[in-house]
Amino acid sequence: MTIRTRKFFGTFALLILVVVWSLLGMTIAQTPWLANSGLLQSIFYVVAGLGWVLPAMPIISWMSRPDV
Repeated sequence: MTIRTRKFFGTFALLILVVVWSLLGMTIAQTPWLANSGLLQSIFYVVAGLGWVLPAMPIISWMSRPDV
């Protein structure tokens, strides 16, 4: 697979990841045990805001791999 094709599919994979991650984060943020605690909300939003980077890293490294 050429780098151009990998970037095409990787772009869609990243878009799907971000949409699913944000919808899941919004769903969890509305739970009563989290909505009632300011400290837990702060921790949750930091983790949820930075957490999508870990699953995105393998996709980005796959996208930028040189052609064989």
